[in-house]
Amino acid sequence: QVQLVESGGGLVQAGGSLRLSCAASGFTFRSYGMGWFRQAPGKEREFVSAIRWAGDLTYYGDSVKGRFTISRDNAKNTVALQMNSLKPEDTAVYYCAVSKNGAAWREASWYNVWGQGTQVTVSS
Repeated sequence: QVQLVESGGGLVQAGGSLRLSCAASGFTFRSYGMGWFRQAPGKEREFVSAIRWAGDLTYYGDSVKGRFTISRDNAKNTVALQMNSLKPEDTAVYYCAVSKNGAAWREASWYNVWGQGTQVTVSS
């Protein structure tokens, strides 16, 4: 079955960096766009970043643009999110998700498989 497993979350001080990884299995990874979303306690799920199937087109949420970088390795069936200059407001559970097609989308409704999430906590 389709499975997504996120890793790399943890506790970091403001200004620090973390690298999240999402390992995918059970489907033809190279054919689908992938996305990262996050959800903080009491807040709605927020778009973070997305990448097209070929890795040649990426999108970022306004709050992370210039600090986060998404990438994918279609040979290893993984998608990564490099997070630099972290801020306390980046604290959330981060989820990776599979798009319904090869495109990259900002809207969560275009994603139909989600991982279990990994906690990122940024202390001030």
